[in-house]
Parts: sequence; structure tokens; C-alpha cells
Amino acid sequence: MIGVVVLGSTGSIGESTLDVLARHPDRFQLIALGANRNVGKLAEQIRRFRPAYAALADERAARELAEQLGTAARGTRLLAGVGALTELATLPEADCVMAAIVGAAGLQSTLAAARSGKRLLLANKESLVMSGPLLMDAVRVSGATLLPIDSEHNAIFQCLPAGSRAGETPKGVRRILLTASGGPFRDWQADAIAAATPEAACAHPNWVMGRKISVDSATLMNKGLELIEACFLFALTPDRVEIVVHPQSIIHSLVEYLDGSLLAQLGSPDMRTPIACALSWPERMPSGVEFLDLVKTSRLDFRAPDPQKFRCLALAQSAARAGGLTPVALNAANEVAVHAFLERRLNFPGIAAVIEEVVTRCPAGAIGGLEDVLAADAEARRLASERIDGGLRGAGGRSLEGARA
Repeated sequence: MIGVVVLGSTGSIGESTLDVLARHPDRFQLIALGANRNVGKLAEQIRRFRPAYAALADERAARELAEQLGTAARGTRLLAGVGALTELATLPEADCVMAAIVGAAGLQSTLAAARSGKRLLLANKESLVMSGPLLMDAVRVSGATLLPIDSEHNAIFQCLPAGSRAGETPKGVRRILLTASGGPFRDWQADAIAAATPEAACAHPNWVMGRKISVDSATLMNKGLELIEACFLFALTPDRVEIVVHPQSIIHSLVEYLDGSLLAQLGSPDMRTPIACALSWPERMPSGVEFLDLVKTSRLDFRAPDPQKFRCLALAQSAARAGGLTPVALNAANEVAVHAFLERRLNFPGIAAVIEEVVTRCPAGAIGGLEDVLAADAEARRLASERIDGGLRGAGGRSLEGARA
């Protein structure tokens, strides 16, 4: 039996992971569940799966969870606080950790799992965006196995030569191509996008995702963050990673080899495929995903992303080239700006405007340690919040204050 910890269990990736685990009770044992503050959903999961441990990072929510469960929590040790997630990530009885906490909040528990030598299933791309050198070094030193969960990076992993490992440049590869659905606004005109609502941004045409990731998909920042992640996972420079819009989301990414071969991984747009792939690697097992019908699919389209309509992608590409602390500022500013957009305190174009201003003002430089990452993250968040609350002046001198809903 393989012991599994699921961090971010109440999110879409976490729920998909639990669905896959439930299909193979003879192979996996769920050791622990961890989340931020979703009391109701975690309580439901505890009642169903009866893990040995469960934790909420929000201490007030954790107290509410204990009260709600009462005697139903018998057999499950309830933990509280941000440090509790790190504790779950390092449990000695856990062989495998699913790191699916969204955003910078998942950084320290992901690092802890890597340092403990676990099989790390990485769905928290922000951990690599913020601290790629630190995380990859932790994997090398501890001997941990890092397997990507993002559908694009998992697709690349499946298309690489046998024996390829995270953090090592794959042999014979010329470049990799990350596919993007283009999000809900891929066919919208620029003026319509400028007036987009949170509801429209979260209505992804192909994937079921959380609100923050859905907005990142709508701005194409998600693809920019994935580009930075790919550079660390596969030890490639940004110029060897290309983004291509593929509206059907059937080809999840491609690897181009020096001999002209182009290998692609295809499948239905369902995160249970990469989750099952990583859980069972190097074997294969059923995931519950509907099998792909190529005849029904009938066509596959591709086009280049429009950098004028999707400024966030260009900002992320620039941050990837700069490296060091710049991606930290990019990620932090994006998280704050997206949160403000979802709360209707910022319009859709304002997300890119805030990010650009913050990245320009934040100090660059190399990452010396985790303290550098945390300090840069805090400073970028401060600047982003300050600009949003004070009214940032965007391109052309137009104030974004009047764009708040």
C-alpha cells in the first residue's frame, strides 16, 4: 500500500485526486488531507475517507471543523495552522504527497515534501515559479521523485525519453511546445475583453478549475507561469519553450526532437489522467476518464497567442528571461490583482497593469535562500495592494479607479 497525503484536497485537483484514489483502494492508503479554510468540504471528505490526519491552515476554520465533526472525527487527528500543512507533507508514513494548494500558500509545504525525499506530485506551479532553484536543489539533495501534474507538463514528461528526470535537460530535445486553450476570451475583441466580468473570466470552455486559476487562464498568465515552471522542470532556457493556442485542449503539449520528430500526448481534458499517470508511474492504471474518440474530435486547430490582447503572457515571458526574484514579484502581484478582480475592485485590463508596475518597481537579483523569496513576495504584495487601493494609472494615463465594478 502506498501512503498518500493530499494537500489542497478541497480544490479541483484535490477532488480529482481523491476520485482516482477511491478507484484503487487495494493500492493506495489515504494518510492525510490538508486545505486552507473550506470547512464544509473537508468535513465531508473526512467522513468519507477517514484519514489518519487532517489539517486546515486557517486556525479559526480548524476550530469550526472540530466542532462540526464532533465524534465523527474519531480516528482522525485534526491539526491547525500553516505549519500543520508542512507537518502533513513530512509524515513518515506518507510515500507520496500531492501538492495542490493554489498560489504562494503552497510553497513551504511543497518544499518540505521535497526535502523529505517524498514522491512529490506537483500541481502547485507557483512553488517552482517563486523558488525554482531551491525546490530543484531540494529534490536533488534528498533524492525525491518530482512528477508534474499540470496537464501540459505531465504531457511533456510522458513524451520525453525513458529515464528522463526532473531538473535534467532531456537528450535530443530541440524545444517543447506548451498548448493553451486560449481561455474564454480567445475569440473576443479587445474592447469586449476590457469590460469582462469575473463570471465571464471563470467560465472556462474546456476545463473545470478554481476561480483563481480560471482567471489566470483567461489572461494567459497561467501559460506564462507554466513556461517558467517548464524551464525548471526540464532544465531549458525560455527560448526553447513555445506557447501555442489549441482551442480543443486535446493535445496537452508536445516535444520536438532534433531529428524533426514531434511527439504529442493526447487525451480528454480531465485532470484525472495526469494524476493517475503520476500516482502509478512508471506503470499505468485506470483513471475514470472518458477515452478519446478521434473521429468525434474530427479536427485539431492551432494558432499563435495574441500578445496585444493578452499582456500577462508577455510579462511572464519577460520574467522568465530575467529569472531570479523577478518571477516572485510577478506571481505575487498576479495573485493580489486577480483577487481584486474577483472582488470587482479592479477591471480585467488592470490585472496586467498592476503586475507590470509592481515588477518594474520590485528589486531584481538572484535567490540566495527562502528568506529572499518570502521578502520579495511580501514586498510585491504590498506594492500591488497599495496600487490597487490607491488607483493605479495604466497605459495612456487612464486611471483604473473608475474601472472598479
